[in-house]
Amino acid sequence: MDQPVILDNNIRALQEWLRSAWQQLGDPSLTTFTRRELRNQMKQCSADLRSHLEAAATRQPAPVEDRPRSVSKPEFRILA
Repeated sequence: MDQPVILDNNIRALQEWLRSAWQQLGDPSLTTFTRRELRNQMKQCSADLRSHLEAAATRQPAPVEDRPRSVSKPEFRILA
């Protein structure tokens, strides 16, 4: 796999983990220590996600196949 695909996959995985962590944080059965640890992990994950998003924003766009367009006039024939 190439680098942009790996970066996109990492971004999706981090977003999904954060979504799941927010749901877990709402669980009333979590202890104070567990909540604190989860929030610390969420901060680290957010920082990682931010750096991945910055890397994705600065990377060069994928080269598009350059096909020369023919902008010449079409040939019309008058049939009698």
